[in-house]
Amino acid sequence: MLEVLSKPKLRPTTALALAATAITGATVFYGISQFGGIGQTQDVPEVAPLPRKISALGRLEPDGEAIHLAASSMLRDDRVVELLVAEGDVVEAGQIVAVLDSASRLQAQLEEAEEEVRVAQAQLAQVEAGAKTGEINAQAAQIDRLAAQWQGDEAAQVANIGRIQAQWEGERIAQAAQIDRIAAQWEGERIAQEATIGRIRAELKNADAEYDRYAQLYRDGAVSRSLFDSKQLDLETRRQELAEAEANLDRIDRTASEELAEAEANLDRINRTTSEQLAEAEANLDRINRTGVEEVNEAEATLDRIAEVRPVDVQVAQAGVDRAIAAAERVRADLELAYVTAPSSGQILKIHTYPGEQLSENGVVELGKTAQMLAIAEVYQTDIDEVRVGQPATVTSQAFSGELRGEVSQIGLQVEQQDVFSDTPGENLDRRVVEVKIRLNPEDSDRVSGLTNLQVQVAIEP
Repeated sequence: MLEVLSKPKLRPTTALALAATAITGATVFYGISQFGGIGQTQDVPEVAPLPRKISALGRLEPDGEAIHLAASSMLRDDRVVELLVAEGDVVEAGQIVAVLDSASRLQAQLEEAEEEVRVAQAQLAQVEAGAKTGEINAQAAQIDRLAAQWQGDEAAQVANIGRIQAQWEGERIAQAAQIDRIAAQWEGERIAQEATIGRIRAELKNADAEYDRYAQLYRDGAVSRSLFDSKQLDLETRRQELAEAEANLDRIDRTASEELAEAEANLDRINRTTSEQLAEAEANLDRINRTGVEEVNEAEATLDRIAEVRPVDVQVAQAGVDRAIAAAERVRADLELAYVTAPSSGQILKIHTYPGEQLSENGVVELGKTAQMLAIAEVYQTDIDEVRVGQPATVTSQAFSGELRGEVSQIGLQVEQQDVFSDTPGENLDRRVVEVKIRLNPEDSDRVSGLTNLQVQVAIEP
């Protein structure tokens, strides 16, 4: 007989839960079926990764880089006598920054050259007006004066050459005698010391024989210990005397060799120095003769010129004026070089040479156009392909608050070794980078105009 089991009754709350579950399931089933049915997957579009920022270390520079203001190469040995600016000053193009010590000398030369111009112009006017007897006589006297001065200068220089030659001969003979004396003294001391060494060696040989003989006697009991010790002491004394004598011989050789080398070097120096002085004196004699001939010839030509007024004479006088003017212009140009001026407007970043100092290898001052600052970013060579002109960039540093903004204005054309480092442990110090210039916005450029060469961090936006 089968037993029929009755179904359990559901509580109201349980029934409500089951109903809600059924409705939810139906809703989910319908939603899935609307997108292709149960068991089918939906295609989700891929999201492209956001472009990354390119980070790099860099430094701040004025636009156009810093300029080292230096003097002309012909004035590289000059000193600064007056500095007219201070670090941080803003200068205009053409403004005088420093004055060199050759300025006063060149100013005097310019005044002399201008005086020569006036003299040449006066001579031209004289030629054009015609000569007088008094002028002819005066020019003839000028010729005689120049000839007499030439002869006097020539005689004085010939006497100077003779004096140098005589002094040279005397010093050379004295130094040669000094060399002979040192060599003779060396030979004498060496012979004496070698004789001493020979004597000591003989005594050492004798003491050695005595030691051996007394050693045998001592072993045989024929002599006392004290007597044997005295023979041993005598042997050691002779050995020490020989070592000392040989050391003295080495010292004699070394000292005499040094003195002889020094004396020979002095002789070479005397010959070289006096030879240079003699060559200079002979060159001065040639210059005196050449200058004397030129001055006398010029004075004689002037006499011929003023004796008669001819068109050619006027042309010659005019040429003299032109030559004097050209000479004055050359001196004026040299004088301008003694004033160091700013080639363009900018700010004095650093002073390299102060008054009284000789011109530095870095020039007098360093000038930069700080009105527009740039950030020079050293971008790794593997990232440079992602950099384009016009990309925005931000610049940060611990030296200022906030960030600076700008845009890429120029990308370098060559790969170089990294110059800016973060000084972090384990940093690669041999990375290859390309310099990228970031032109800062005007308001941000003003904030860092006084921070040239500051190390910064640059982030180039994608």
